[in-house]
Amino acid sequence: MSARLREDYQKSIRKRLFEKMKYSSVMQVPRLEKIVLNVGMGDAHSNATALTAIIDELSTITGQKAVKTVAKKSIANFKIRDGYEVGARVTLRGNIMFEFLDRLINVSLPRVRDFRGLSPKSFDNFGNYNFSIREQIIFPEIDFDKVDKIHGINVTIVTTGKSSEEARALLDEFGFPFREQG
Repeated sequence: MSARLREDYQKSIRKRLFEKMKYSSVMQVPRLEKIVLNVGMGDAHSNATALTAIIDELSTITGQKAVKTVAKKSIANFKIRDGYEVGARVTLRGNIMFEFLDRLINVSLPRVRDFRGLSPKSFDNFGNYNFSIREQIIFPEIDFDKVDKIHGINVTIVTTGKSSEEARALLDEFGFPFREQG
């Protein structure tokens, strides 16, 4: 599968955004920088098989090897110590990022039960967008029969946009399914 979205961005989306936002240079047009998928799991240090399963699932979903995340400080209330493994993450860039985004928009998100769109309020002031997927089984790469435990995935889309308006315009051009406000 080629990076269809990347070609679309380079041929038409960038041009439309340049004209729509009235930039003085093509280099000002926002673009995707990376997509980070993160799964937090509090009992990962005591349940190594579950953590391995999460790493395998993330790797299967993205096509890139996921890495373990480690706690940076101790939190007594959560029974977490500095150095404990607390989850897994994977950072996507380049063609793999565009292929994942294409599958996410066109295949996975429509499979979510009672899906009404993603919240348009989840942008930060730096041009990034965050949302969570409640069940990893919406991805067609995951075999439902082999899943031990349903878990969520936090997805962060990092853009070069300077504001939430620029990032929203970019994701709208990619066909992101945002919920109507009102």
